[in-house]
Amino acid sequence: MTTIAIIGAGPGLGAAIARRFGGEGHDVAVLARNQRRLDALAHDLTVTGITARGYTADVRDAASIRTALDRAAQELGAIEVLTYNPLPQKEFLRPVLETTAEDLTGAVEFSIYAPVAAVRQVLPGMRSLGVGSILFVNGGSAARPNAAVAGTSIAFAGQSAYGQMLHDTLHPERIHVAQLIIPRGITPGDPTHDPDVLAGLLWDMHTNPGEFRRYADDLDA
Repeated sequence: MTTIAIIGAGPGLGAAIARRFGGEGHDVAVLARNQRRLDALAHDLTVTGITARGYTADVRDAASIRTALDRAAQELGAIEVLTYNPLPQKEFLRPVLETTAEDLTGAVEFSIYAPVAAVRQVLPGMRSLGVGSILFVNGGSAARPNAAVAGTSIAFAGQSAYGQMLHDTLHPERIHVAQLIIPRGITPGDPTHDPDVLAGLLWDMHTNPGEFRRYADDLDA
């Protein structure tokens, strides 16, 4: 089995994705900013029989993403699955009339530059495998712009456009690109928004490729 790289791995959704894909036989590379927390997560996965390692990377620094993914591929093996699911930073979540051009810099680094860098890093390996999945995870503002969180709404629109173009372009190569929209956030214990439920949706999106966009729940629910 090959490797899944999880960018934005934390104790909630990232850990749930790691458990689900690792439980299905994938080696797991978890990427985030805090090495201590990554090591703790990797240890928790390892004691359950999953091969896992943590790699420090900052989604505001595209070079660190490339370096971490390169190390993961060298140490764990070819990356077949990439998930991009970091939690947006609060500084991006400003109302539209309070958002300046400078405020958008971080949002664009977070939602566009880093995903492009990550995809370009893993794509050659997926092509060598002849198969792959690139899975973007976004909030509801990626599908319906929200003036209360202008930075993410603007940057998510760019990420969505990039993902849709990748989906259309890479489909003939058996590399599936998809986006999971999670309206109203992640809620442990919720029947549709629990991390394990969402990880199950991502597993289904990987194993049963279909349309580009899928919703965890109705936007208007």
